[in-house]
Amino acid sequence: MLRQFAQTPFLPAAAKSGPDGPVYLEDAQQNPRDCRSALRGLAKKGLIRVDYDIPLSNFDYQAYADYPLHGSMALTARGQAVAELMEIQGVEE
Repeated sequence: MLRQFAQTPFLPAAAKSGPDGPVYLEDAQQNPRDCRSALRGLAKKGLIRVDYDIPLSNFDYQAYADYPLHGSMALTARGQAVAELMEIQGVEE
């Protein structure tokens, strides 16, 4: 997931409530529950920032219709540094 953030600076996020944690439905290969857990972990470690008050402009949130909170996610400076270290050191998934 961190590599995906490194490739795409801003990703869509949605949630039923803030503490519920963000969901990301664009990766069809990943289980939404696993993805939510991964995103919560990245946010807790300060590697990504989730902003429900900053939705992506020109993004169709139709797939997120079941979630009232629509926003965006992005790497923090710390997350960018970790992503760069992963790239340099060739860390595998």
